[in-house]
Amino acid sequence: MATNHVQRGKTLTIPAPVAVQSGGVVVAGAIIGVAQGDAEAGALVDVQVDEVWDLPKVAALAIGLGDVVYWDAAAGLANKTSAGNTKLGVATQAAANPSGTVRVRLSGF
Repeated sequence: MATNHVQRGKTLTIPAPVAVQSGGVVVAGAIIGVAQGDAEAGALVDVQVDEVWDLPKVAALAIGLGDVVYWDAAAGLANKTSAGNTKLGVATQAAANPSGTVRVRLSGF
């Protein structure tokens, strides 16, 4: 391996932009991922930035297989609205209306 290699990049250790619980979505600029532990704002937290996750969504919203999914940080929920939200990735399963979660493959930014 090259001597300037730092890490694989699937998990990043970054300062938590806000307090976060394990399994919660973390948005730090263009970095978006899932916290791998609890952290107070400013404390270091490991954030997984790939793979597939079950994440909370707007219950009264149907999301189809392959739909682009966005994160509404204010509501703490996934949805299909790009305006004012951060792209999470794509739905790997359909999520009916009503349902509380959607399965998402994170795609970074």
